[in-house]
Amino acid sequence: RGTMKSLRFISAEAFVSNAEFARKSLGGVAHDLFPLLFKASYLLEQGEVIHELVKNWPLVDFNIGKLLGTTVDYQEDLSHRTCSVCLESCLTGLRDYVLNQSSPYMKKLKVVDLTGIKDVEVQFCECKKRMGRWTRTQLLSKLCLELLVYLQQTQCNPGTFEISIDVLIDLYVTERNYELVVQALLKKCYCPLKICCVAFRSDNLALQKFFYIIKLTDPSLLRKLEIVHNVRLEMEHLEILFNSIHFPLLMSLTLPARTFNVRRFTDADEGILTNIGEKMGEMTQLTELSISFSILTGRIRKLLSPLKTPLKMLDVSNCSLNHADMAYLANSFHANHLEALDLSGHNIHDLYPSTFFKLLSHSSSVLRSLTLEDCNIQDTHLNMLILSLSPCRKLQEFKFIGNPLSSQALKQLFTFLCELPMLKTVEFPVPKDCYPTGITYPIDDASLCRFDQRKYESVAEELNLILLQANREDVKASTPLFGSYDAAVEETNNELGAYLIKSFKETLEKFTTSL
Repeated sequence: RGTMKSLRFISAEAFVSNAEFARKSLGGVAHDLFPLLFKASYLLEQGEVIHELVKNWPLVDFNIGKLLGTTVDYQEDLSHRTCSVCLESCLTGLRDYVLNQSSPYMKKLKVVDLTGIKDVEVQFCECKKRMGRWTRTQLLSKLCLELLVYLQQTQCNPGTFEISIDVLIDLYVTERNYELVVQALLKKCYCPLKICCVAFRSDNLALQKFFYIIKLTDPSLLRKLEIVHNVRLEMEHLEILFNSIHFPLLMSLTLPARTFNVRRFTDADEGILTNIGEKMGEMTQLTELSISFSILTGRIRKLLSPLKTPLKMLDVSNCSLNHADMAYLANSFHANHLEALDLSGHNIHDLYPSTFFKLLSHSSSVLRSLTLEDCNIQDTHLNMLILSLSPCRKLQEFKFIGNPLSSQALKQLFTFLCELPMLKTVEFPVPKDCYPTGITYPIDDASLCRFDQRKYESVAEELNLILLQANREDVKASTPLFGSYDAAVEETNNELGAYLIKSFKETLEKFTTSL
């Protein structure tokens, strides 16, 4: 069983359960037992012990993903526990490692990798308080600056200034933590803890500030770049970004809504799009691309054909793709490698049923995640949908909320879905017959919750019974009305909400002035 503990792990739990005893006894512990004690401390949320372990870490590297992942002594993966108590103890322990002059161990630590932490919706830690990516960014930056101030004001062992530890982290920057992160990055060369940005997410940030901070992160190390929501990046800005900065290791790129809008294209804009495609072609590691909510009608070939590496993940939701775009995708070399595909917001069965079928048949041997939200999939399209999905034997995740399907059609679809052996997650729509007669799709936010709750619960129960009778209790089926959980948005929603209200107020003021 996944939760089986070895005798070694049970002994480690007993050792760390008394923080005072563990602290006093740590000097006599063999180096190779530190990882075991760390995972046991994390499971029991022993913040004091975690702090002491990191403060005295005797090994060359500290990789939190590996330390908390599946191990021989305890197979459960704890890397999805973003426990605030544990992570804060971990980071403050790292700061105190630099300052610790009484450790019985020689300072060998060279690399700390914090990128293995997974932010998820449900927390299993007892404190129930998560430390998300934004807060981790904030805390590490703060600790680095505090460390510098302390070293400048205190007489330290000369050896302290020779310590150099690369701290690999996924940074998340918004207006609220921008100044702090900038200061930490600017002073990186003087600090023993060197922030090494592996992934960068930016939201609610002025374009000028984004351009400034992205250069400070050392883009040559960047593997993932997410520019989302409230960063007003348009196509000409993206061209400037790609012309001025090289991203040799970039594997994943997410662009904000409305980056592209071909409806107002000029001849010069066509040239810019061509240049962007060519620059993306130079990113030989790029395998994940998200360009949702841009208008790219008829231009997918121009953007994607220069890529030399096949894409494994493509999100072109709500991009107003036409038949030529779908035909390109279905026939491109990307099709055979797509593990995750999002075509939400496209009327696939009416506009391009055969090319959609061809695209899925080409990607079926590797496809793990498929999202078809608000695609106007109706009962009449059900047989075609089932036929398209049949070869996708590796599909693990299927999301299709917002489609006008009846209760009966959903039951038929779920009976088929039970046959997909790898399936784990299904997000299905509220059945059309649960809404008042005459409801139009896509359903606006005001009408989204106006359905017969009892009838929906009855249908959901029947759908779960279908899974149960097919021995598919491993499949989680749900209806997230307002979209899937996004840990980053959840953590900063107060700031983003305030920004949206401010933007709305400014728009109203401009409108009033013009009147």
